[in-house]
Amino acid sequence: MKLLIVEDNSGVRHVIRSVVESVADEIRECADGAEAPAVYAAERPDFVLMDIEMKTMDGITATRHILAADPSARVVIVTDYDQPDLREAAAQAGACGYVVKDNLLDLLALLEAKNTRG
Repeated sequence: MKLLIVEDNSGVRHVIRSVVESVADEIRECADGAEAPAVYAAERPDFVLMDIEMKTMDGITATRHILAADPSARVVIVTDYDQPDLREAAAQAGACGYVVKDNLLDLLALLEAKNTRG
């Protein structure tokens, strides 16, 4: 499985990487949502693990851009925020999952489940 982690905090990127590396063959990273659509287009990962709050472009907007270019893209929001309005915005943008960072084992389970279903 090929993953793209989009997260502005390098320490958090490292933690996410350490959680998902057991299911990944390849992991790419970028530090802002503004970079994500181009990196996605070049790399075509199986999943994008997208933070919401970033400086130049937020993850909801970046998710919309990625899915506009490739409707089959699979973006999972990985965030500190567990508000219903953000979950709804992520779903409206086309995200296929939403995981709160305080339980990254949920992310691992989601990736394993969605990858086997294709």
